[in-house]
Amino acid sequence: MGRFNVTELLQNKQNTFTAISDKIWENPELHFQEKYAVSVLEEALLAEGFTVKKNVANLETAIMGIFGNGPTVIAFLGEYDALPFLSQEGGKAEFSPIKENGNGHGCGHNLLGTGAFAAAVAAKEYIEKTNAPFTIRFYGCPAEENGSGKAYMAKHGVFDDVDMAITWHPMNHNTTMNLTSLANYAATFKFTGKSAHAAAAPHLGRSGLDAVELMNVGVNYLREHIIQDARIHYAVLHTGGTSPNVVQPYAEVTYLIRAPKKQQVVDIHKRVRKIAQGAALMTETTFEEQFVGAASDLIPNTTLAKIMQQQFDEAHPLQFSEEDLAFAEQIYQSLDEESKNIPNEEKKLLGGKKLREFISPLSPESILYGSTDVGDVSWKTPTVQCTTACWVIGTPAHTWQAVAVGNTPIGHKGMLYAAEIMARTAITCMENPSIIKEAKQEFTTRLKGEVYTSLIPEK
Repeated sequence: MGRFNVTELLQNKQNTFTAISDKIWENPELHFQEKYAVSVLEEALLAEGFTVKKNVANLETAIMGIFGNGPTVIAFLGEYDALPFLSQEGGKAEFSPIKENGNGHGCGHNLLGTGAFAAAVAAKEYIEKTNAPFTIRFYGCPAEENGSGKAYMAKHGVFDDVDMAITWHPMNHNTTMNLTSLANYAATFKFTGKSAHAAAAPHLGRSGLDAVELMNVGVNYLREHIIQDARIHYAVLHTGGTSPNVVQPYAEVTYLIRAPKKQQVVDIHKRVRKIAQGAALMTETTFEEQFVGAASDLIPNTTLAKIMQQQFDEAHPLQFSEEDLAFAEQIYQSLDEESKNIPNEEKKLLGGKKLREFISPLSPESILYGSTDVGDVSWKTPTVQCTTACWVIGTPAHTWQAVAVGNTPIGHKGMLYAAEIMARTAITCMENPSIIKEAKQEFTTRLKGEVYTSLIPEK
């Protein structure tokens, strides 16, 4: 990278970046409600010389920062939504919610959004110093956890002219993601019947709760007859009331369907809907289906993955202090025994530490049995992601332990390390445009002529 020093730039601005991350951590907002996070990032983007577009794809909490006017566009994807019921004091190794049943950044999106922004700033500085003919965009993307904000953005076409996309996720290891993920589709089924006195006039009632229960039974039997890699999850949102002597006139349940390919999700959803129709017939109720969210399967890109992994090999490794390691030990001891089950070979590499400083090699392409709306972006443009150690080994995502480190030096160091890897990846591609060309060729080959279609239904 010649004379341009990414590490030095990020170190010089680390107080700015950690302050942004901590502000978002302190104000955890749920999907499509991230107004404070967007205001913080808007101010930061303007301060760094980006042009800012708000209400991207008609989403109030989606934002875009743009720098440069070159014909090749490199995008950095950020997120900032939190999760419910995960409020937790930072820097504490025991469960200690700040607010009872409050929100918390249990997936580290305060770090994710800020780290992607930091990488965009570094790439922008490179363009300023070299006059490289590129455009840098930072996409602030809402509602990854629920609502799939990037899916709406992809459907709206905001990634159509992007040449490559880069992002990351806080985890407990340092490597490049080389995997696919499951497509998904979520919908709420709302059953309406008729109330009645459950003892004096039960024959006059039609139970929405009965319909939900019958639907759940039907879907449970369906699970035996879908492909092995598919998943069907559910949550009962409304049971119709708390009085047992009333026939519950209304109830609702949300279903989340996952499968390796979008068409498989579509096919399973059709069968789930038929079960809802059957439940309504059996109970003489009616039902309404309300769309909740959807995400496409992730299309990996080996060309970019190898370049990103190369940056891990060339950058200075992540290093934690004795204080970091001591706190990590406390967090580790709070985990259950199953979460502590670390393979012996890895224990040797860790040397007794509970934070990974070493780099994991690029793994063979595999499937992640989860979903991400980054998948929708990956259908539009070659996309690459890394993970860095922001959590203690064994820490599951969506736990208070993940929240507890999110505003500590552990999280900050992992975030800045990810920013460096992402920025170095972008700069390497800017210095070697043939990489982007090769990544695009692989992208075309992988799609095999298939065109992106959104799972979001038309209104």
